[in-house]
Amino acid sequence: MSKFGELIDLRVPVLLDFYTEWNDASSAMHPVLRDVAAALGDKGKVIKINVDKNSQLAEALRVKTLPTLMIYKEGEMKWRQSGEQDANTLIGLMQEYI
Repeated sequence: MSKFGELIDLRVPVLLDFYTEWNDASSAMHPVLRDVAAALGDKGKVIKINVDKNSQLAEALRVKTLPTLMIYKEGEMKWRQSGEQDANTLIGLMQEYI
């Protein structure tokens, strides 16, 4: 199984953040994602994926806009949205899959 496959095949929901260092909207999401991770504790995971370093994965998943956020659980994509999101929305979405 690929490393990405292992990341998304967890029994807890996994929030993926596709970002770059140079994108302002991506940078604005950093504190939001810290809050989401803190609120979820061990009931969910937040994983940041730098598209500059993982361009093949970003291309395979058709990531065109940054940030792009996805929620996976047990290998299945449950939700996807591009653009900035607030912590409460993301926490609520993640809790639906706990």
